[in-house]
Amino acid sequence: MKTVKLFIAGIGILLIGGMLVSMTILQQKQPEPWEVPAKYKNMENPVAADDQSLMLGERLYKKNCASCHGKEGLGDGVKARTLETFSGDFSGEAYQGQTDGEHFYKTKFGRGEMPAYENKIPDEDIWHMVNYMRTFKK
Repeated sequence: MKTVKLFIAGIGILLIGGMLVSMTILQQKQPEPWEVPAKYKNMENPVAADDQSLMLGERLYKKNCASCHGKEGLGDGVKARTLETFSGDFSGEAYQGQTDGEHFYKTKFGRGEMPAYENKIPDEDIWHMVNYMRTFKK
């Protein structure tokens, strides 16, 4: 009986927590359309998405991106609830339908609450992160 009560209490806590996270995301503004120059939009990723690239991209993503974008790219990182603008869902078509060059540009130059990594992460490493972020596709 005690186990059942603990189980029900645990389910209740999970439901309430999920509702709070959902409410936070719903209260955030949706980002304005992001204009990416054609030069970058048409760029092809020079880094093959092999196992080594994905491993490096994952490590870089976890270090630099997961706190806002979440471990699985759902926009639910621990810092996400402090942002005014929703950080985006990398698993959906809106994100996955963009070119690698668009992702590279946004990561390199940032805007608003999205920091620029132009002077922090080498271009090749940004491409590794782009490869890794592609793995979030639903």
